[in-house]
Amino acid sequence: MGSVELLKDGFGRIQEEVHAAVTGLNPDQLAHRVDKDANSIAWLVWHLTRVQDDHVAGVAGLDQVWTAGGWADRFGLPFPAGDIGYGHSSSDVAKVRVASPRLLTDYHDAVYEQTVDYVGGISDADLDVVVDEAWDPPVTLGVRLISVMDDDMQHAGQAAFVRGILLR
Repeated sequence: MGSVELLKDGFGRIQEEVHAAVTGLNPDQLAHRVDKDANSIAWLVWHLTRVQDDHVAGVAGLDQVWTAGGWADRFGLPFPAGDIGYGHSSSDVAKVRVASPRLLTDYHDAVYEQTVDYVGGISDADLDVVVDEAWDPPVTLGVRLISVMDDDMQHAGQAAFVRGILLR
């Protein structure tokens, strides 16, 4: 298995976890917070998908699915179009409400498709290209993609944890 296959597999596992975390839940369950400052399943899945969308589109030189695909309008959230949830307050988290789990999974699936289409066209040598010089050491494409995958998997796990609490 090569690097591209590993990346595709990793992003595919995130997609599976997203679906497992939200499928069958109603809007109130998706918005449930285990305490007044905790993240909801809806916020966690929206945020992890926004991060993947933003970061992968950035390194790929593509438009974000969020805006180009009309998802910002479909979600109707009270945030600027470029908001990915980083630094959100507790009151911001409470504003992420969705009508159904399908909205979350459909957006995530669209981002997943753009991600694997992009990843499918890169080579091992591309993974060593510096994509962000604002850090010391500078961030390579490989590090950025693994960073996104790591962040996404952590949030998907958190969403699964909250689901487990709700359904027990």
